[in-house]
Amino acid sequence: MKISKTLERWSPMVLLAAILLVWEAAVWLFQVPDFIFPGPVQIALEFVEFKGPLLEAAWKTFWVTMLGFGISIVVGVLLGFLIGSSRIAYTAVYPLMVAFNAVPKAAVVPILVVWFGIGLGPGILTAFLISFFPITVNIATGLATLEPELEDVLRVLGAKRWDVLVKVGLPRSMPYFYGSLKVAITLAFVGTVLAEMTAGDSGIGYLMQTAGSQQRLPLAFAGLVVIGAMAMAMYELFSWIEMRTTGWAHRGSQAA
Repeated sequence: MKISKTLERWSPMVLLAAILLVWEAAVWLFQVPDFIFPGPVQIALEFVEFKGPLLEAAWKTFWVTMLGFGISIVVGVLLGFLIGSSRIAYTAVYPLMVAFNAVPKAAVVPILVVWFGIGLGPGILTAFLISFFPITVNIATGLATLEPELEDVLRVLGAKRWDVLVKVGLPRSMPYFYGSLKVAITLAFVGTVLAEMTAGDSGIGYLMQTAGSQQRLPLAFAGLVVIGAMAMAMYELFSWIEMRTTGWAHRGSQAA
């Protein structure tokens, strides 16, 4: 049991190391030029050389993403509560949200540039627009799928509709909520980088766009690694918070 837990804990690092080794070996074996497809070693060297600009751009992208993501949490929870607590609202609003989510956000960025200009505005709004939908859907699903039998029992005991939603529905929706956060944060980074590449004047997306135009692929890949590392760190943070606030929902998996 102890050995299996150790393997499970280290399996992501082992898999990552294997992928990097195969990647570097393939680039070396086929003599692929760096300006076409750089290897991990060249990407690491590029990161060391441009560590200052990369970290500065990463910080800019991070806090812009967090602003948009914070707005998406507030709007997503409120809208999800509205949709999940009313059958009429669920029927009326949900199809419109699905249609809006299907609109490519890359097509929305030029409109945001016209409205807010080049800079922070499009990045924050794109991160918000691309990440609030999973939060809304999961909160609404958690509330809308509350067992009728449980609701009937609570009503018999004197609970009002508001009491059922707030004291039972919302706590029951917390696993859905944390699951949506782990998805939404990755989408928020995608939205920010997309806006920076299209209409930004700073950040990782702008740096990658500049590096790509100069055929500095190792630097562009270093930017991708930084974005992936930030998204993975936030994902792990939400997983850690989830396990300590909704442990009751994971008893089965822990026992397994």
